[in-house]
Amino acid sequence: MALEFKKGDKIIYPNHGIGIIQDVITTTIAGMKQSLYRMHIYSNESTVMVPVGNIGEVGLRPIASKKEVDKLFRFLRDGSIDTYGDWKGRYQENSEKMRTGSITQVASVYKNLMLLSEHKPLSYRERKMLDRARYLIVSEVALVVDSTEEAAEKKLDRAVKISVKSALASSA
Repeated sequence: MALEFKKGDKIIYPNHGIGIIQDVITTTIAGMKQSLYRMHIYSNESTVMVPVGNIGEVGLRPIASKKEVDKLFRFLRDGSIDTYGDWKGRYQENSEKMRTGSITQVASVYKNLMLLSEHKPLSYRERKMLDRARYLIVSEVALVVDSTEEAAEKKLDRAVKISVKSALASSA
């Protein structure tokens, strides 16, 4: 079943975060009529247009439900953290996860990089990815549970601290 959005729907645009469907427009592009979602992306105050037929390819999705956020925090606390040997492979894997737009995949990147940062300083690119993952998780959680970003950050920090502590203890 294809996802359909309507004007006013809040959405997640992978690697950009929360947006809102401003309009669904029909236009002619290269001689063909196409329906497009016109969205406002909050993080960078931009307007983006995505063909309705391409939402799966770009990973556009509705915001998470409260049930999905509860599941996310169970995942964040569970102590299982993927680790990768070489920087290049790790960065590529994490970039792919970030592009999915899945809040759980973004959280997986966040957990991985938080654990890694306990062992050594992150590279500039990984630090930026960690910050981006944190922003994406915090902004969506705050919206879903109707809290402040500060409260969502504290909850995220507590959950990941449990996971990292468990992972460090099991590797000792």
